[in-house]
Amino acid sequence: MDEKPDNCKVATTLDMIVGKWKIAIMLHLLHYGTMRFNELQKVMPSVTKKVLTSHLRELEEEGIILRVTYPQVPPKVEYSMTKYGESLQMVLDMMHDWGVSHLERKQQQQSLQLFENNNS
Repeated sequence: MDEKPDNCKVATTLDMIVGKWKIAIMLHLLHYGTMRFNELQKVMPSVTKKVLTSHLRELEEEGIILRVTYPQVPPKVEYSMTKYGESLQMVLDMMHDWGVSHLERKQQQQSLQLFENNNS
C-alpha cells in the first residue's frame, strides 16, 4: 500500500463492491459458478428484482461479472465471474477472515464485561 493516505485506493475498491447485495452476488458466482437470474434470486430471496438487476448491471459495467444472453425463446441469460472479477476472491476471503476475528473479539469483550459486571 502507498505510504501516503491521500493515495490509498481502499475507497475505490469499496465503492465498487459496496451495495447490500453485490458481495452476496459475487460470492455465489464464485462458489456456484455460472448462474441464471432466477437462480441468483432463489439463493438471495430477500433481494428485489430491481435491486438485483441494478447490482448485476453495475458489476458487469466494472468488468467483474460477465452477462451472456442466448438467442432463444424465452431468452436465456447467464452470469459468471470474469477472470478479473475472480481476482477479488482473495480480497473477499481476507475481509471474511477479518470479520470472523472481529466478531470473536467482540464476543470476548462482551463476555469479559458480563463477568466484570457480575463480580462487582
